[in-house]
This record gives sequence, C-alpha cells and structure tokens, in this order.
Amino acid sequence: MSSSLELPGDELALLDSLAYGMIAISVPTFLLLTFVTTALYGRNSTRFIVPGFLPARVAWLVQELPAFGVPCLLLLATPADRLAHLPNRVLLAMYMLHYFHRSLIFPLLIRGGKPTPLVPFLLALLFCVYNGYLQARYLSQYAQYPDGWLTDPRFIVGVFMFAAGMAINIHSDHILRSLRKPGEAGYKIPQGGMFTYVSGANFFGEILEWAGFAVACWSLQAVAFATFTTLNIGPRAFTHHKWYLQKFDNYPKDRAAIIPFLL
Repeated sequence: MSSSLELPGDELALLDSLAYGMIAISVPTFLLLTFVTTALYGRNSTRFIVPGFLPARVAWLVQELPAFGVPCLLLLATPADRLAHLPNRVLLAMYMLHYFHRSLIFPLLIRGGKPTPLVPFLLALLFCVYNGYLQARYLSQYAQYPDGWLTDPRFIVGVFMFAAGMAINIHSDHILRSLRKPGEAGYKIPQGGMFTYVSGANFFGEILEWAGFAVACWSLQAVAFATFTTLNIGPRAFTHHKWYLQKFDNYPKDRAAIIPFLL
C-alpha cells in the first residue's frame, strides 16, 4: 500500500486536517486558560507546581526556533519552480520575518525574565513545529493565487494589518523591557504606545498581526493560526488586565484589556 503522503492531494488533505485540528484545540485551550488556569510562565509561573524550569532566553530561543527553522528546511527541499509565484514568496516571507525576529532577535533582548516551566515550553515547542510545517508547506507547495493578487484589496488590507500588528507587538515589548532600570525590581504600569488603550498591548499587536496574515493569505491554514493565536493569548491579556487592576490603585480605569475601547 502506498504512503498517504505520496500523492500531492493526500498531503493537501493532511494540511487541511491539521488546520481543522488547530482550530479544534484552540477551543479547549481558551476554556482552560479562561476558567481553569493561566499561562504557566512569567508572573504567573510561581502559582503552579510544575517539573523543571528553563532560563527565559534559552526557552524562547529553543521553543520559537522551529517556527523559523522548519520552513527553512522545507524551502531547501522545494524545487525553485514551486515558488515562482510572487504572492507565495511574499506571504511566506511575512511569516518567516516574524519568526526570525521572535526566535533569533527577541531572546537576545530579554532582560532577566522569570524562568519558563518545562510544560509550557514543551507545548510551545510542539506548536511551533506543527505550525511551521503547516504554514510553510501550504504556501510553498499548494497555495494558488490569481494574477493580480498583490493588488487585491484582501492582500493589501491584510499586509497593512500584519505590518501594523508586528510594529505594535515589537514596540510594546520594548516598553515592557524598559520599565525597569538596571538593578530595579518589582512591577510598574506600562505607559505609552498601545498601552495607552489596552493592558495587553503586545498581545493585541500579535492578534492583529496574524489576523492580517489570514486576510492576506485567504486560506484555511492561516485562519487556523489566527484563531489559535487569538484564543490562546486573549485570556492572558484579561489575566494581566485583572492583575494590574488589583496590583495598582492608580491603574487607568478606562484602559481596556485587549481591544481598544471595547474589550
């Protein structure tokens, strides 16, 4: 019997199944993070007893690297004619740009940072392998876009959302890193940028970024990633918002949790 991945159509069906699977697991992930527990790292990590910790820089580098490395390996094995279509190259470059920064630059910028528990580290590592294969394989092998897609309103709006979200995410991370001067401890209220409007400015930026990617790609695979991102990090924004309100009496009461002026 032939392998289920020998025929291109079989692999495309697999990629669709993986995308539906990602959407499916996003629902219990949301319920778990909302009603049972919170993300097991950062300021929340000390609330739980979990086996083993990794230094923050090491954890970020190792867990995020497959999201960049897996596409690189797939591209090395992809015939040049498969990526002849410019929209595919642009969309794949957008995805890889984010994870180049996230896996190779962001860890170097971390100042201190609480150790990352082993369980969420392994889950993040597994997800990055999963999603790296899903997005890169679909865009490099199967995504088909009509001529003129780069001027299609969906592509233009999606790229704008992606760029704005990435800029907000990077700037918000910079604000968070700058809260403490060398030698200082404790927590401060983040100010400026998107933090003027929401407590989870970095989370809002990442949600906007991948929502834009989904619009620009107009694919099930990208929608699955945007859905999982929203339902995974959305509850963290609400947890942080609630924590800020309890921690600081002078915390801005008009600041939303994650969606400016709404939520």
